[in-house]
Order: sequence, then structure tokens, then C-alpha cells
Amino acid sequence: MAALVVAADQVTKQWILAGWQLGESTPVIPGLFSITSVRNPGGAFGLLSDLPEEWRVAAFVVFALGTVGLLAWMFRETPAADRWQRAALAGVIGGALGNLVDRVRFGEVVDFLDVFVGDRHWPAFNVADSFITVGAVLLVLGALRTTDASPVGPPP
Repeated sequence: MAALVVAADQVTKQWILAGWQLGESTPVIPGLFSITSVRNPGGAFGLLSDLPEEWRVAAFVVFALGTVGLLAWMFRETPAADRWQRAALAGVIGGALGNLVDRVRFGEVVDFLDVFVGDRHWPAFNVADSFITVGAVLLVLGALRTTDASPVGPPP
């Protein structure tokens, strides 16, 4: 699944790179959603975007590789029967690798999904970001579910 996420992410980004000029926008749902070609040199919400490029790229590459390594270990430790958690981990791994490919190729990430209401825009994102977000939410929900049938509280 992680490989499919990387492939879908890279195919959609190539579509944007081939068909849109930087800053060009095409409304899909007027007043709510557009395809807009932008680049994000930083992390989520532009984090670290002011660092010199070589430091910024190195930091994100090291962070992504460490995160992917940790998530791969978690995937290996997650029972095969826990399909939702394994799918969530694979989605986050694929998303992290998809954005890592951009950082290595361009020094920044290609974003294009632009959600907004009026003049208030959510930061543009991409397929990789979507899988990272959905996967992270599923991981949190999985961590919150109770697997122990014993009552909550101190022992009698």
C-alpha cells in the first residue's frame, strides 16, 4: 500500500508540474476548492521554510527517514489481523516517502489541493499529505480504542 501511495502522489504531482504554471489555479468547486500549483519549501504550515535550503532539505530528509524507519518497525510489530492500523501505518509511510521524493528532487514539496471559503485558505496540500493526515488520525483512533475488557478504575 505504501508503494501505491507514493505512486499516486508522484503521478498527481507530475500532472501538476506538466499542466500548471507555478501559481496557476483552476476552480473545481467555485468558492470552495481549486487545483492550484504551489511549492512548499517548509514543513506543515511552512515550518522551517526560512532556513537555508541545504539545512532545510537535510533536516527534512533526516526527519523523514527516521520517521519512516520508526513506522516500518511499528508496522512489523503490528499483528496482521489489525488491518486498519497496518493500513494507517502504510499510508503515513507512503505519504512521507512521497514528500521525501520531492524534497530530494526539488528541495521543496509540490502542493496543489487548495481548499478555501471566501478568501480564507487552508494551506495547499497534496496526495501524500492526505494519506499522512488520514493515517495519523486512524493511528490515534486505534491507540484510543480499548482492547482490555476490564473495568476502568482501581482494583477492588
